[in-house]
Amino acid sequence: MDFRDLKALKDPEAPRTHITPINMDEQLKQIGERLRGLRDVLDIKPEDVAALCGITVEHYEQMEKGESELSVANLQKIAKEYGVSLDVLMFGEEPKMSSYFLTRKGHGMNVERRSAYKYESLASGFRGRKADPFIVTVEPKPIDTPKEMNSHSGQEFNMVLEGTMELTIGTKVLTLDEGDSVYFDATQPHGMRTLNGRPVKFLAIIF
Repeated sequence: MDFRDLKALKDPEAPRTHITPINMDEQLKQIGERLRGLRDVLDIKPEDVAALCGITVEHYEQMEKGESELSVANLQKIAKEYGVSLDVLMFGEEPKMSSYFLTRKGHGMNVERRSAYKYESLASGFRGRKADPFIVTVEPKPIDTPKEMNSHSGQEFNMVLEGTMELTIGTKVLTLDEGDSVYFDATQPHGMRTLNGRPVKFLAIIF
């Protein structure tokens, strides 16, 4: 979706386009293009978006070029602040369904990050939703890799589906095994990593 077409952006009856699978680098590049298009339309400075996300201007500009890490938490901050759908930023589509939206196992819309994160959206087609559910898969990293911390408005629920993860919320460090869950204030800095050298898969719901 081109943010320069404001009518298409705001029209809930516009036809839903077919998504062709693309590789990870191309996904990041397309998200960056949508971020830049949003700024162009609303006449927003890179400094303003960077400040909103709590990152440097250089880091944000690299995100727009598809050359740097991005997080769903930062995309959600941008979506809420500037009144657009998270789906538009992530997938280039405005959600259409308002009664229900069914996601079959393994068929949610995906975004992968360079740092071994894969997000599968479970409600990408539901319009005006109050929460964003994802299946998140994280590959193990070297033990000395710094834990990436994020914070955002609202609350968050995590439930481990496979593997074991270490979750830091503020100053508290928790170990979650398969079947364990946690609900927390997402304005606190939080971050996770896998344990035991194995991937972890968990349900994350952002409210």
